[in-house]
Parts: sequence; structure tokens; C-alpha cells
Amino acid sequence: MQDRRIVLAVLALGLTQIIGWGTTFNLPAVLGPAMAAELGVSLPAIMAGPTIMLVAMAATSWALARLNERHGPHAVMAAGSAIGALGLALIGVSPNVFVYCAAWLVLGFAGTAMLTTAAQIALARIAGDKARQAISGLMLFGGLASTISWPIANALSDAIGWRSVCLVFALALLLVCTPLHWWVLRRPAPAETETAKKDQSAPTVDRIDFALMAVAIAANGFVTWGFSLTIIVLLTSRGLSTDVAVSTAALIGLMQIIARFIDFAAGRRWSSLQVGLAASAGLPLSFCILFFGHGLPAALVFVVVYGLAGGTMAVARATMPLHFFPAGGYARASAQLAGPLNLAFAAAPPAFAAILSAAGGETALAVAFAMSLVGLTALVVLTLRHRAP
Repeated sequence: MQDRRIVLAVLALGLTQIIGWGTTFNLPAVLGPAMAAELGVSLPAIMAGPTIMLVAMAATSWALARLNERHGPHAVMAAGSAIGALGLALIGVSPNVFVYCAAWLVLGFAGTAMLTTAAQIALARIAGDKARQAISGLMLFGGLASTISWPIANALSDAIGWRSVCLVFALALLLVCTPLHWWVLRRPAPAETETAKKDQSAPTVDRIDFALMAVAIAANGFVTWGFSLTIIVLLTSRGLSTDVAVSTAALIGLMQIIARFIDFAAGRRWSSLQVGLAASAGLPLSFCILFFGHGLPAALVFVVVYGLAGGTMAVARATMPLHFFPAGGYARASAQLAGPLNLAFAAAPPAFAAILSAAGGETALAVAFAMSLVGLTALVVLTLRHRAP
């Protein structure tokens, strides 16, 4: 019965995460030009919306654990979905860019309560000792949001316009995600009940360990979310045509999915800290391959190493707190780590875009390499501090 409850929760949360990310953060990628034209602003101003959302998520993440302890994940995530629907509806009726930006602030509050960190906390409470595998299973859905939402948004936009698309997506959050979060997460299972009891008594992690974990997660998150802006430019500068560079770079997503499947199938053999260390080592290695290599063979090796490292690191970010905290303390740890992680996600795209335009792709590659070394160093120190005597 408990295993079936875990599977149901993974499937339900996987669907709501696809809808949640697809209808919010990924929205301007397709609708941005039409939004900019009608609101009379530049495309970068429209693209600032998701950044506002991530900054708001970082600013409010500290409250997530306490809200879960007081009201339960079902109430928090259901409320987040309803607030998200309100934010999307506000975008749909925005008369100007100021209301548009305010709507993204609302979506930031909603994202804290309904997106990745909230879903992982809810799943950890349900799965108990099986939390790591359950969260790894949830991560398998991670790359599907844009794959599914972009074609739907594009087709609907052609038929009914971008404002109506926002209203349709608001209904999806309200009528699909809200009831799923409420009903699937509402009934406590034995493992969840025991986990909840342990929340108040969970041991605290050493401050140095926590700081090292935060630095590693934020540095690697900065790289993986920002460096994608420069990949096509760097591949074309190494002798690939634009078409070949785009096709080669597109394989990164496939490698990330493969990495998540590998971790889900065999991850129990290694601790999340070991997995994170290996993934963190793969990122600077991939940049070295790209820096010294030329032509299609080097590009393909880079894509394989970078994609596998990035996909594995995404899982490690979610499960690494379980290495230091029991499932009962996962909520607090994840909520605290969500702040620097969301700030890194928010800062990375504009930072890399500025570096790319001001100094070129080679400098962007050097910055990515340096930041990946920061993340690797933090995890090496963390591993040494916990090496068995």
C-alpha cells in the first residue's frame, strides 16, 4: 500500500511539475514576442518576468518548511497552484508592463509553494526512508515541461492569441494541479506521519557543511542555467555549421534524461554526496574538452560529458540534503538551500548574456569553468570532512 502511494504521488507531482513549470517559467519563450509587441516594450523586458519569479522564489523560500509543518504539503501546494492561476490570469489581462511584472511577482510566491522544492519536500514526507529513490523518480519528469508546453502554447497562440493562452493555462493550474495537490497529498501514510513527527527533532547540520553544500549547489546551478546561452556560439566557433551546432547541442537534453534514468536505476549503490561529486567533476572536464577540442568529434564528446554531468547534478541537488538530514529534516534543509539556488538560477542567464555580448564566448567558457571549479572544490572539501576514518 505504501509503495503504491509513493508511485501515485510521484506520477501526480510529475504531472503538476510539468504543468507548473510549463505554464509559468517557460511561457515567454514562445509568447514573448507577441507580448512585447502588444505591451509596447522590448523583448528583454518581457524576458525579465521569469527572473522576477525566481528572485521572488528565493526571497520567500525560507517560509516553505514552516508552512509545510503548520498546514501540510497538500494545503501549501494546492494554495500555490491557485495563486499561480491568479498570476497567469493577471498576465493575461495586463494592460502594461508594470502589471505584467507584478503578475510575475505573484507567480514567484506561487512557485515557492508549488514547484520543485515544494514537490520534493512533499514527496520526502510521503516516502520516508525511500525518499531518495522517490525524488529521483520525480526528477525523470524534469526535462519535459518545455518539450510539452512550447508546442501547446505555440498552437494555442496561433488560434486564440497569447492573452487567451495565459487564461487557459491558468485554468490548467486551477482545475488540474490544485485538486491533485489537495487530494493526492492529503491523506497521511504511516511513513509520512512518522516523518512529520521527526521534523521538530531532526538533527541540525554543521554550519560549515551547510555552507559548502550551498556554495556547491549554487555554483553548479549558475553554470548549468547560464552556460546554455553560449553553447551554440562556442560550437560554431569551433568549425561546426549553425545547423550542426544546434543539432549537436540538442543532444544535451537527451544526455540529461539518460543520466537521470541511470541515477534512478542504480543510484542506491552510491550516496548522493558521491553522485554529486562525480557530476561536479564532470562539468569542468567537459569545458576542458570544449576548450582544447575542435570539430564535430570534440563537440560530441563535450555534449555527452556535459549532458550526463548536468543531468546527474540536477538529481544530486535535490537528494544531497538527505545525506545529512533524515527525511524529517529535509523540508527545512531544502527550503534554506532553495534561496541561493534560485538566486543563482535568476542571475545566470543575464550574467552570461552580458559576458557573451561584452567579451565573447571564450570568456563565457572561462567563467563557466571557474564557477564549476568552485562547485567542485566545495564538494571535495565536504567529502573530505565526512570521509570515513
